[in-house]
Amino acid sequence: MRKVAIIGAGAAGMTAAITAASNGAEVVVLEHMDRVGKKILSTGNGRCNFTNTYQDRSCYHSDNESFPWKIIEKFNAEQIIKLFEELGVYAKNRNGYMYPYSDQASSVTEALKMELERLQIDVRLQTECTDIFPRKKGFTLQIVKDGKKGKIYADHVILCTGSRAFPASGSDGSGYDLAKKLGHKIIPVLPALVQLRCEEKFFKSIAGVRVQGTVSIWSENQCLAKDTGELQLTNYGISGIPVFQVSRYAAIALYKKKKVQAILDFMPEFSEDELEKFLIKRAKMRPYKRADQFFTGLSNKKLSDLWVKEAGISKEKKVGVFAEKEIQQLVRLIKNFKVIVTETNSYEQAQVCRGGIDTKDVHPDTLESRYVPGLYFAGEILDVDGMCGGYNLTWAWASGAVSGREASF
Repeated sequence: MRKVAIIGAGAAGMTAAITAASNGAEVVVLEHMDRVGKKILSTGNGRCNFTNTYQDRSCYHSDNESFPWKIIEKFNAEQIIKLFEELGVYAKNRNGYMYPYSDQASSVTEALKMELERLQIDVRLQTECTDIFPRKKGFTLQIVKDGKKGKIYADHVILCTGSRAFPASGSDGSGYDLAKKLGHKIIPVLPALVQLRCEEKFFKSIAGVRVQGTVSIWSENQCLAKDTGELQLTNYGISGIPVFQVSRYAAIALYKKKKVQAILDFMPEFSEDELEKFLIKRAKMRPYKRADQFFTGLSNKKLSDLWVKEAGISKEKKVGVFAEKEIQQLVRLIKNFKVIVTETNSYEQAQVCRGGIDTKDVHPDTLESRYVPGLYFAGEILDVDGMCGGYNLTWAWASGAVSGREASF
């Protein structure tokens, strides 16, 4: 019987443990926190969007672009839904976004925990792995619990300690050091699915505004990424799911010391020409209105007051006497509102990270190290990150299942 040691008891680690044990392996799980699956509890705003029925290779990112999809194809969304149904978690479909029918992330964690117990998997909490030593056959793991050192022997090891995102859940980046000691390269780890901080002082005046719009990230006259949805304006910059989706590209450019600009389009359903004609018509309909009344019923007042101010128009000016260039300036501000991005928010606010163990050094069919036979990886520790919408958990379940199966042989 193979003995498999799994370092990390998050989504990927628990899936790897359950899969390996189901294939007949003896499994020990080392988790440095006081409970398993802590990060799962915060996913999907506490409801756990555990996968998505829409799957495409573009939903996953890596410097090694083809790598993630090879694993997703081996354990897809349909298989994930089936796995959780077998564990007792019935799925609720919200336009392809899959949640537990209970709408509780804790249901997912508890179902996984019960399966660990049913399979009699040895889960050691508050136990840290400080070193992994390959032997001629198998591995010796140096561990620490309650300040006391110890050793564990295993035939195979699966490293799934997560990234640096949301360290309060246990993802402290410690796995990267273990991987580096074993010869693996780490792609720079940066916050992703995260808010962006901006230079402009006026954000305090529009904090709390939510608006449908498009955000695009630009650097060196190139559009790096673009997304549309509900934008959230904060006292320090921009947030919301569209911002999360493009944040990894801003993070990479900032890491490379490049200047980064976000361009916000607050009315993406209009072209610039259409919006200009619309505003001219609107001004003619009620020419007696003041500039600070012009957008009532069309836009959030905090935001429209900022447009008027940035356009250099007196708020007392009657809209019927707006000059053509003033209308055009308002159109530019609404359709191409440019702000300077200075940094992302910290790892504490990030949902995931971009970067991690270079997947070029990992077998794409098995997730086994190309350098150390018998060493496998799963989850966020690898240089793979997904879009919002259940894709990062999909990666965790899929990579955990594949690594667990392969390590059990």
